[in-house]
Amino acid sequence: MISAFSAALTTYQLSFPPPLQSQTRNRTRIRSHIQTVNPVNLLTTTRRSLLHHSAAAILLFSLSGSDAFAESAGKFVEIAGSGGVNALVLRAGSGDTPKDGDEVAIHYYGRLAAKQGWRFDSTYDHKDETGYSIPFVFTVGSGKFDNILKVIPGIEAAVKSMKVGGILRTVIPPSQGYQSTSQEPIPPNFFDRQRLFTTIFNPTRLANGEGSTLGTLIFDIELVSIRRS
Repeated sequence: MISAFSAALTTYQLSFPPPLQSQTRNRTRIRSHIQTVNPVNLLTTTRRSLLHHSAAAILLFSLSGSDAFAESAGKFVEIAGSGGVNALVLRAGSGDTPKDGDEVAIHYYGRLAAKQGWRFDSTYDHKDETGYSIPFVFTVGSGKFDNILKVIPGIEAAVKSMKVGGILRTVIPPSQGYQSTSQEPIPPNFFDRQRLFTTIFNPTRLANGEGSTLGTLIFDIELVSIRRS
């Protein structure tokens, strides 16, 4: 029987990435526009037309020779030291790589492997008063609160493997995902938040051994910026 984690690797390797609309404002109010290689421009194509493009377009993303995943273009590889987080490069970055103590701004598109890939949150939908998408900002290696990491470890491991401007699709096993309802990123919408956590921490299904099905996460992550302390 194929595990939920293995199934997610197969499913989300072949599906086209969601429309990453990057009208981004970080703390210095710098706009960042995401673009893909021709013929697909994620800024000007509609959601419907995007989803009709061939999944093979993923393989067209340019990879720099220095990127850690360069030799594995088009397939998932496990991030070293991540506890089982697998990543697929959608776009290689060309900027700096974060280290502990750096403040990073990311955009993400989060889904559950369960519930047919239900999208529970996306920072591209978090708008300020001027209509710009607000990234999620956190400090890498910010430590624990009540013995639980403040940010889910799978996201932190992925971000530490990236360069500014890069986009990764990550499949995060339950052990590197949410361990409590206080871990970030937390969906701001109450109903999305409630559905997410009642799915992951469903006591009856966990008792039935369905933890790997419930807690596997898929995050598309864009590293927008780094601010060194």
